[in-house]
This record gives sequence, structure tokens and C-alpha cells, in this order.
Amino acid sequence: MAATESDLHGIDQSFRDSIGTIDSEGKRHWIYPKKPKGKLYNYRTYVSWGLLLLLFSGPWLRIGGQPVLMLNILERKFVIFGQIFWPQDFHLFVLVMLAGVIFVTLFTIAFGRLFCGWICPQTIFMEMLFRKIEYWIEGDYKHQAALDKMAWNAEKIRKKVLKHGIFYLISVAIANTFLAYIIGSDELIHIQTDNPANHVTGLIILLIFSAVFYGVFAKFREQACIVACPYGRLQGVLLDRNSLVVAYNYVRGEARAKFRKNEKRAEVKKGDCIDCGHCVDVCPTGIDIRNGTQLECVNCTACIDACDTMMEAVDLPKGLISYYSENSIEKNEKFTLTTRLKFYITVLTLLVAFIAFLLITRTDIETVVLRTPGQIYQNVDSTHISNMYNFKIVNKTNNDMTIDFATDLEGAEIKLVGTPNLNLEKQKILEGTMFIIIPKTSLEGRSKKIDLKVISNGKELDHTKLKLLGPLTF
Repeated sequence: MAATESDLHGIDQSFRDSIGTIDSEGKRHWIYPKKPKGKLYNYRTYVSWGLLLLLFSGPWLRIGGQPVLMLNILERKFVIFGQIFWPQDFHLFVLVMLAGVIFVTLFTIAFGRLFCGWICPQTIFMEMLFRKIEYWIEGDYKHQAALDKMAWNAEKIRKKVLKHGIFYLISVAIANTFLAYIIGSDELIHIQTDNPANHVTGLIILLIFSAVFYGVFAKFREQACIVACPYGRLQGVLLDRNSLVVAYNYVRGEARAKFRKNEKRAEVKKGDCIDCGHCVDVCPTGIDIRNGTQLECVNCTACIDACDTMMEAVDLPKGLISYYSENSIEKNEKFTLTTRLKFYITVLTLLVAFIAFLLITRTDIETVVLRTPGQIYQNVDSTHISNMYNFKIVNKTNNDMTIDFATDLEGAEIKLVGTPNLNLEKQKILEGTMFIIIPKTSLEGRSKKIDLKVISNGKELDHTKLKLLGPLTF
């Protein structure tokens, strides 16, 4: 049902029937945000510099000879903080993803879309890189609007070509960086310095991704947050009256009225909002924060800086727009941990502790030993039987090693098929076949369970339980 009038603070809510980037005819309404300035914008700039430096340097940083982060989906090899993870560690990946979902839920309940405004790559690239370049080349919002309406002339061609040329070069750099996170920086350098004819498919993929990044930041822009990103829609489910979000203090601000010098606003029943519109001018998604929490708001804090600047100019207290919860505005309550938050914190803490335990006890190798299909047992002689097994050993480390098998069962013998030595290279998988020979007298009925140990340089790296079969004895 379309809302026409709201019973919430007497504010017309009909704006919620559409988004600010679409006009009444359903066409794209291009947003020209005013260049923000202020304390929070400066803080966000510093944070963005650090995150951008970390992003672009990440593929080149090493821990123990391994990248800080590499997600090689093609080879199913993942490196996180120098630790190598293989498909055999998939359970860890599932648990980490589950912890991530719970953390996002917890974080959103407590702090709304703080992530979107300060850490999200889309916001950082758009507002702290591409938008700054746009301000530098085309000027502030009024100059940009005038330039777009201007007929094509030398000035417009020069500025547009320069801007979009830089945009595309940055998009190519971003695409190469993300490719380095997938295949590794060494492989990326090899591809870049090798004959392009040997990597036509990779080059095409790289150009496609470069074009995608360029399209997102040059054309799609805020629509990525409003239309494509599912995180904004989580707000309606996860936010409650205690969630801290960028909000307008309507108790203090209403009723809105223009500023008059030397006027005592409280005596004439005017709120602190002077209805200057600066908070709307700086918004990168084109909303009016005074209408309340909205899907389009990414909590970028530009409206906070703009409002504080105006409050300071008219000698009114700052903080009319700030980080508030609904209860802090309406009831002047301080932020508290609700029962729901405590539950999520408890679950997340237990899950993180369990993941930490699995990581600490994680072995350097992963061993899988399975009975050879179609084989039960063979008589070696009148007193011994053998069972045939296939084995697979995954080396999760960055070191080569020589592997031996051993068991504590007296009289047992292990024979490898085809090779006298098991040389396991770093980050590789070794497969083979072996016979395990045991005395018939060690059987317990028709079978015998043994503990097979995997040893390297006298150190036990892994072990697995096996069930050996033999003839039925009476």
C-alpha cells in the first residue's frame, strides 16, 4: 500500500514510493552532489587512503613467502595471511562465512550501515577516488551540471576526455589488482611480460572486467548501492530502535524555518533546522536525511559535516544530524546492549573460538586413505594377508618433505607400489597405492583396525584409522 501521509512525526512519507535517482517519468535523475568538507569527511579520507594502500599493495605483500591474500578459484587454492587452504579445508571456509554473516548481522543491528560509509570498496572508490578526480577536473556540483548541459565545444571535450580517460586507467589498475588476488602477483607479472598472443583469453577477460569497473564508477555510480547491493535491504529487517545510524534529530530540529538574525527560535516555536538544504546538496544518493532512515542512505556522514558547518555559522549547537538511534532521539536514551545483541555476540564469540581451535589444531598435511575399489584382501602366504589402498596426501605448507607410513601393529609391513620414496612437493598433492601386510594371527575375527601414521623426518604429521579385512576364521 502506498503511503501518502505519515503518522510518524507528521512528515509526508510519499517519497518512499520512489527513489531519488528516478524522476516521475521513470528516467534516470543524475545526481550532482556538492563537494563535502568537514571533520568526518577528512577522517573518511584518511581511512580510505589506508584501505586503498592496503588493497593495491596486498598482492605484493608476503608472509612466509606466501601472499597476504590470494583466492585462486581456478586451482582451488586459497591463501589467507600466509596460510594455505585447500578444498580439504572447506569446512573452515563454511564456518568463516557463517561467522561473517553473524558479524554483519550483529554489526548492522548495532551500527546500521557504518560499513557502507567508511569501509565498503564501492563507496571508497566512488567518493574518495573517482568523485575527487571529477571535482578536480570539472569543478563542484553546479559546474558539473552546467558542463553536462553545455554544447560540445573544446572545453567540454577536453574535460570529458581527460576525466573518462583517467577513469578507465584506474579501472584497468583495479581489474589487474583483483586479478592478482586470484592468480597471484608473480603469475600476473609473467602474463604481463609474456607475449599477449599466449594469453588472449586472459586479456579479453581483463578488458571486460576493466570495462565493468569503468561502467560502475562512471555511469552506474550510486545505483550500485541503491539497486544492486542487497546489504541496504537488510536494514529493514535488522535495524531496530536502538541501532545507531546517521539520523536527523527531529525533536530538536522541528519545526523547520529559515534563519533570522538575533531571533530566539524557541520563543517563536521554531526548531534548530534552518531549512538551508545543504544536507540534501551533499548527499551522494540524492536523499533528504530529514525524512528519516531510508534505503538509499549509505551513512557516508556528508550531511553531518554540512549541517555542522551551517549550525556553527548561525551560532546554533552542532549535532542536529549525527549518529543517533530512534530511542536516543525520542526518549534521550543511551545506547545499550539489547537481548538480541547479547545473543548474537555470544554465538559469534563461541563460533570464532571454535574456528580458532580448528586453525590451531590444523595439520600441515591432509591424508586420505581409501580401499582400492574391487579389492578385499589377498593371501601373501600361509601366515600373512595384504590389503590394497589408494592414498592422497595434500601438502598445505610451503616446504618440500619426504613422507613415510608407519603403524604400531607388530609384524605389519607397508609396501609402496611403483616408487620407493614419497617426495611431497610444497603446495602439491601426492597420490599413490600401497599394500599393508599383516599376520593372520593379528586378525580379530575377520578384520583388524590399525592406526596408520604419516611421518616426515621422524615427526608424525597426520594419522588415520584403517580397517583391514581377512578371511573368516572359526
